[in-house]
Amino acid sequence: MGEIGQKDRKNPGLPKGRVTNPSTTQAVLEVLGQAPLRRDLLIEHLHRLQDRFGHLSMSVLASLAQVMNLPMAELFEVASFYAHFDIVADGETPPPPTTLRLCGGPSCCMAGAAGLAEAAAEVLPKQVRLQLVPCIGRCDQAPAATVTKAAGGHLLVDRTTIDGLVAAATQVPDKPMPLPASVFAAYRQDGGYALLEACAAGKHSPEGIIEILDQANLRGCGGAGFPTAQKWRAVSRYEGPRLMVVNADEGEPGTFKDRHYLGSDPHRMLEGMLIAAWAVDAEAIYIYLRDEYPDLRLRLLAEIAALEGAGLPLLRPIHLRRGAGAYICGEESGMIESIEGKRGLPRLRPPFVAERGLFGRPTLVNNVETLYWIRDMVELGPAHFQGIGRRGRKGLRSFSVSGRIRSPGVKLAPAGISVRELIDEFCGGMAPGHRLQAYLPGGASGGIFSAEQADLPLDFGTFEPLGGFLGSAAVMVLSDHDDVKDFARQLMDFFAHESCGQCTPCRLGTKKAAELLRRDHWDAALLGELSRVMQDASICGLGQAAPNAWETVLRNFASEA
Repeated sequence: MGEIGQKDRKNPGLPKGRVTNPSTTQAVLEVLGQAPLRRDLLIEHLHRLQDRFGHLSMSVLASLAQVMNLPMAELFEVASFYAHFDIVADGETPPPPTTLRLCGGPSCCMAGAAGLAEAAAEVLPKQVRLQLVPCIGRCDQAPAATVTKAAGGHLLVDRTTIDGLVAAATQVPDKPMPLPASVFAAYRQDGGYALLEACAAGKHSPEGIIEILDQANLRGCGGAGFPTAQKWRAVSRYEGPRLMVVNADEGEPGTFKDRHYLGSDPHRMLEGMLIAAWAVDAEAIYIYLRDEYPDLRLRLLAEIAALEGAGLPLLRPIHLRRGAGAYICGEESGMIESIEGKRGLPRLRPPFVAERGLFGRPTLVNNVETLYWIRDMVELGPAHFQGIGRRGRKGLRSFSVSGRIRSPGVKLAPAGISVRELIDEFCGGMAPGHRLQAYLPGGASGGIFSAEQADLPLDFGTFEPLGGFLGSAAVMVLSDHDDVKDFARQLMDFFAHESCGQCTPCRLGTKKAAELLRRDHWDAALLGELSRVMQDASICGLGQAAPNAWETVLRNFASEA
């Protein structure tokens, strides 16, 4: 798949720019098949080509730019933005056919991932590429890894060892994984989609459903905690046509509840999604799923196909899009940019996307778990759930709990429970030989709090005055075996790696912070000045919340900082 190089362009008889190879262009068209060549499908097309060839050569990118009628520079900037696209320059050696991504997130590092990576590098076959990557959303199975084969299948490796990594790297299937058997019939038999049918029959009105969510005080479960009813009402007031986006890109280290709910009961989310789309009169739905969940992609493909064949009312087009390894795309405006086939650069925007939504249309954006609870809230009544997001013990809340505990996982516990109670009553206590030293209530961005603060209620509004927040309720537990300062350094390295680079306060601020935190003595005054700049001037929540890591350590662990 060669092409004319730079030296050849000195010949004035040749056209300007990169000249494509006809055989490469034909191969690209064969891979894309009958798929439309629309701009918003660019990332999907890049996935298809990488799945087929195992990487993205410059000749393949040039041919794709030609068939999509896009400037090569524009296509290249999109492909190079995402970590999971392997771009191979002219003359470079393509990556090995098998890629083993070992999670280097906080919980996996606590479980020994760094040592595993060093040992694995010595014993893995040469045809396996080993990468220590940011969080892959399997914190409850730490240390975890994913193994993928070029043009083939995948394996998920949980609570792994060296032997487990070697076995997975050699046993990963050569062929793509088949779709799993649908669970639609079982969900239907258990009363599933009866609520959707009732909405279609006029037994519920959109405002009636919204009022129930208002009474139940349902707040967005993706991190911001914006009142769901208020968001639905606001979007429905904009002149249509409207669209809907489901945010399934939970990239926050420590968060895995959406993976849990999609894997255990996908149709409960899908039914809530269809009810939400009906309530705001959205004409189409886009589900944006993080690329680290290949098993859930197959599951959703199977269940969407079952939905489309079932003849249910209120069904509308459902488009499943996958991310490509960019934490920033969990921010909803960055996610919308990605769905449109662009780099995931966040927009300057209000708390929810409305008139400047997907394709410029009013857009409802909801998190997976938020939609998961819709059916139960209507069928059981708002009183059953009243208190979710409120201080008190009446309602329930999902907590992703990982770290130094006996039983990590998604725990459905009373809203406002303390982390001490959560560990003792729902997680089997601390791991043997470990004593609680610190915890993060809201994932990597939520701040680090001490054991002396372990009786605070895990609820919205509790941690904001203390320099943190609950966010998506991703609780990471540290023990006396952990170095809190080193943990903050890990978090800042993650933020520096995942900054989209759009704004200077975040792009340079995260790198400068990582440098300052590596010093033995932390300069509190200088770090404080850096915090103010990042919090006041960053475009999105990544740069605004990143300082929480060191600010809370300076406040809550002053003797160590």
